Amino acid sequence: MKKICGVLLIGLLSACASQTPQPSAEVEDKSIGAKPAESAAPAAREAAPTLNPLTDPNSVLSRRSVYFDFDSYVVKDEYRSLVQAHAHYLRDHPNARVLLQGNADERGSREYNLALGQRRADAVKHAMTLSGARESQIESVSLGEEKPRGMGHDESAWAENRRVDIRYPGE
Repeated sequence: MKKICGVLLIGLLSACASQTPQPSAEVEDKSIGAKPAESAAPAAREAAPTLNPLTDPNSVLSRRSVYFDFDSYVVKDEYRSLVQAHAHYLRDHPNARVLLQGNADERGSREYNLALGQRRADAVKHAMTLSGARESQIESVSLGEEKPRGMGHDESAWAENRRVDIRYPGE
């Protein structure tokens, strides 16, 4: 009798422990041409990539030149919002750095144009610091007349060359 009870007990236990397939967390999608449902879900949750405002052509930050009148280093009103936008970018990105390159047209001596280019770069730097950028984020240099944008010898070329270029290292 003990043997019969033992055999019945083993049979009963083995019946309870039968292997029935359990649904798994991963379900294979065997439909043709369709992506698995699991791989589509993360893509739907990801946000669309945003453009860098410094290189986005629709951003004011993509504009990088401030132009000046003849023999002047006063930042014109029409460029104040551009300078402020770059200053706010620097304020909001404390690790960002900028190089301001002052330029002059070909009129005047080489020494005078170097000094004028430096005054122009320093004027833009001053305006940026007043708008929230830290002075340590900004370097101002003069290129004088050495890097002309306009190659002619007339007012339209000279106007192109009376400028400060805003450069972000690494771009």
